[in-house]
Amino acid sequence: MRISVFGTGYVGTVVAVALAETGNDILCIDPDKNRLNMLKKGILPFYEPGLSEHLERNIREGRLAFTDSAEDGVRNGKVLFIAVGTPQGKDGSSDLCALEEVVRSIAKYANDEKVVVIKSTVPVGTGSRVKRMLKELRPDIQFSVVSNPEFMKEGTALMDFIKPARVVIGTRDEHAKRIMEELYEPFMRVSKRTFFCDNETAEMIKYASNAFLATKISFINEIANICENVGADVNCVRLAVGADPRIGPQFLFPGVGFGGSCLPKDLISLISQAKAVGYEPGLLDSVRSINEKQWTHLVKKIKEHFKGKLVGLKAALWGLSFKPETDDVRESPSLKIASALVENKVKVSVFDPAAIENARKILGDTVNYGKSMYEVLEGADMLIVVTEWLEFRHPDFERIKSLMKRSLIFDGRNIYDKEELKNKGFTYYFYGGSVSGEDHGD
Repeated sequence: MRISVFGTGYVGTVVAVALAETGNDILCIDPDKNRLNMLKKGILPFYEPGLSEHLERNIREGRLAFTDSAEDGVRNGKVLFIAVGTPQGKDGSSDLCALEEVVRSIAKYANDEKVVVIKSTVPVGTGSRVKRMLKELRPDIQFSVVSNPEFMKEGTALMDFIKPARVVIGTRDEHAKRIMEELYEPFMRVSKRTFFCDNETAEMIKYASNAFLATKISFINEIANICENVGADVNCVRLAVGADPRIGPQFLFPGVGFGGSCLPKDLISLISQAKAVGYEPGLLDSVRSINEKQWTHLVKKIKEHFKGKLVGLKAALWGLSFKPETDDVRESPSLKIASALVENKVKVSVFDPAAIENARKILGDTVNYGKSMYEVLEGADMLIVVTEWLEFRHPDFERIKSLMKRSLIFDGRNIYDKEELKNKGFTYYFYGGSVSGEDHGD
């Protein structure tokens, strides 16, 4: 099938590569020529494990091409995917300017029937709005508009598309349903996991999914904060609670809170949409409020340990991306913590396996950037772990002690065993409590 994908950001590129994998001919359209030149050479403009080799192979085999011509994109594809950014405004609403520009291009250049698939995360009602736009602009052409939200996780995006937990297809158009079924059939060989509904329902499914995940995270963070004050073991609590099949263990990991380009943005957008129709989403407001404060608890622990005397201290910080296996630092708690420490005159040295360059664009020269996880530890008064990269999970603790000035760890993701660290002589702070080793902040 001939398919055009508008937008070569994270979502658009993964969608294009995944659909090319099943033999479709894909043309990607983007006005950013620098980005297109990178992609034509098989170079990803972002970090995503395993994607580069699939990108290079599909380019080499002629199934994947790139252009900045909207006209070529529209006339090439039987199916037109829209995967452009919908950035968040100051009021929490989504900016649909890029999407509307693509829609106008589709209307301008379409010369036959098209299936328009909205892959971008958009407010409820956008699919119907796009239908109206196309009908008004080109009443002579038959357009089918499908809302097809993505559920890909950064770090495992390609596999999430190829082996999806579910595919949501929002349309009442029978022709569009058949096209979409054919398109996704290669990914449904084991079992059918496709949900058909109207556009509005499909759009809401995306927001409801991310809002629920955000709720689970803020819930366990709230429980961790209570555990710390009543003396309960949050790790045992989360394991026992998660063992209940009605609840499940996923996303029950206390820490500094969630970040990235999806959960915070989608949560705020859903809150904004609810308030726009006169509904006050109390639960969602609480989820956001808890998350926005959660990283500050770690800074508070640091201040309390050192009795407020932070000036001139050296901190080593591991992890800058909002989660492992990505270079995405959008809404990352790490950057907020680093900035807060710098404001308190702490000398901060940071390391991340993938996100240093993106973090540098935000933090600038306010921190030092290390070439390895151990380099930043030299002479440090504290180690702060904020992103749970695999290489941070089982470090050489004896080496850490030999490099640091103090045996002191603040764990923002609860990835270490508190008793093990206590026995090794570390003072260890985590979400839900602390254990004392040798250091007392003097």
